[in-house]
Amino acid sequence: MRLLVDTHVAIWWLSGDRHLSRDTRLAIERADEAYLSPVSLWEMLVKQETGRLELPLGFVDALRDDFVELPLTFEHALEGRSLPLLHRDPFDRMLVAQALAERLTIVTSDATIPRYGVPVLAA
Repeated sequence: MRLLVDTHVAIWWLSGDRHLSRDTRLAIERADEAYLSPVSLWEMLVKQETGRLELPLGFVDALRDDFVELPLTFEHALEGRSLPLLHRDPFDRMLVAQALAERLTIVTSDATIPRYGVPVLAA
């Protein structure tokens, strides 16, 4: 299975948060590929900058160790442009576009994302 980890899932992964179920954690560990988008890193940094998220030192290195970086491409942007406006969050919309373009399953707890018809693994 090829997975794209949503931003909140990556945060839960790093912190060992119990919101991330044991089964989902195992699925990520056993995945053929578990990707993280630079869009998620950007979202984390924006939240940190605005005081809505506290990130530990070295968290970027930890993300690099645990996930494969999924490059952001023109194809992803074009896919994102074609999505219906079901979700107002531009970060999530781009993750959906990347998942659709790359045929990935998104690991998320966001109830809106499945409405795009993208495969989802519930966090």
